[in-house]
Order: sequence, then structure tokens, then C-alpha cells
Amino acid sequence: MYETSDIRKGLKVKMDGDPWIVVDFQFVKPGKGTAFTRTRLKNLKTGQVLERTFKTGEKLEEAAFEERFTTYLYSDGTNYVFMDKNDFEQLMVPADLVGDASRFLLENMDVTLLFYEGAPMSVDLPTFVTAEVVRAEPGVRGDTATGVTKPAYISTGAQVDVPLFINEGDVIKIDTRDGTYVERVKR
Repeated sequence: MYETSDIRKGLKVKMDGDPWIVVDFQFVKPGKGTAFTRTRLKNLKTGQVLERTFKTGEKLEEAAFEERFTTYLYSDGTNYVFMDKNDFEQLMVPADLVGDASRFLLENMDVTLLFYEGAPMSVDLPTFVTAEVVRAEPGVRGDTATGVTKPAYISTGAQVDVPLFINEGDVIKIDTRDGTYVERVKR
């Protein structure tokens, strides 16, 4: 069981029989009355997002998740295939469950799959990935104001806004949490 003081981003709890993850939270100590924690929770089964307030001292039930460390192998269009690193079992995960993570999913990438009651719930990518830029328009000379970016496409097909000096063939580091460019990587 969790206390309200344990609430943080990414905490996985069980409410109403479903697994939920804390997306955002704020601890509030009003001048009058008891303190409480305002949270935004996302249902890992349905994707529903709701806001809920917990009074100090309330208990939250821990969700029993199983983490499996896997390697991404390939996609057949409707499913993504992962190989469990412990027993080499191949796991089929539906494309709709992978969702936005597919933008940065590279073959042979190590990822963590979260299972709840034997069913896959989510795919956790590494925080940073490196990928090759396969298409980028050349930067226009003289267009060098601070913070100017251009769209570039990486090997997975995802579009990333990059600085003007990035060209086709460059390898870049991307933050998978928000899909932003971090830096150019030397080969």
C-alpha cells in the first residue's frame, strides 16, 4: 500500500480494479484545513485520463506489474514483435498498444514491456535514442536567428525539429519523452 506522500510521476496504482499511472501531481497545503495531493491519472487499459484529489493519510493500492526486459525485433504491420531477454520467448504486442513509442523504436533496441495480469500494458523506451537523419532540407544561408529549426526525418520515419546545421546522414540524439532533438552524435 502507498501513502499519499509516496505519490510521484510514474507511480503505478490500482483503483477500481484497473491499473493507473500518475501523470502529474501537486501537493497542496492550504492555509486552513488539511493538506491534500491533486493528481492526474491515466488508465493503462483504456487510456482515460482523470484528475483526482487524495487527502493526506489516504492509502493507495499498489498495482502488481511485471517488467520484462526485451529486445525489439520487427513489425509485421499489425503487431510488434519483441524477444524476452531471459527466456528468448517472442512476444507479439498490438500496434495500438505500442502507440507513440513506435516513432522511435529501432530494430534491436532494448525496451521494457510492462505486463498487468499477464497482458502487455505499455512499452517503455530508453530515455534517449540515436538515429540517422535520412531526409532533411538544407539550411538557408543567412537564416541564422537563434533557435531556428527545420524538420528532419529519421530512419524510423519520425519527424524531429533540428537546428539548421543538421544534414542528411548525420546521427542525432533524441529525447523519447517529448521527441526533441538533443545533440548531434559523432560516429
